[in-house]
Amino acid sequence: MYIGEAAKKTGLSIKAIRFYEAQGLIEPPTRLGRYRTYTVQDLELLLLIKEATELGVALSQLKGVISYRNGEIDWENIKVFLTEIRAQLIEQRTDIERKINSLDACYAQIKP
Repeated sequence: MYIGEAAKKTGLSIKAIRFYEAQGLIEPPTRLGRYRTYTVQDLELLLLIKEATELGVALSQLKGVISYRNGEIDWENIKVFLTEIRAQLIEQRTDIERKINSLDACYAQIKP
């Protein structure tokens, strides 16, 4: 599929897709004449990048994680990375809950 269709299917702008290519996050797509063509694998990776950035993952972190083996995305490496991100989010949630409990205790001590 062409870049316009890839943009529609991923919800990314054409400019964002080209930027991710320029940053080396996705391999340069094959070309049909002068047009870029994208595979289902490319779409899956673009969706992963989109979702990860929405979670606050920096593109520089993703660049170090996304790799290819024999032309295929190394999803196992990405799974390990996502597991680490999940652990970090759980840790942040625990810290926020602790802070809320502390705030509640302070609030309860204030006499009206």
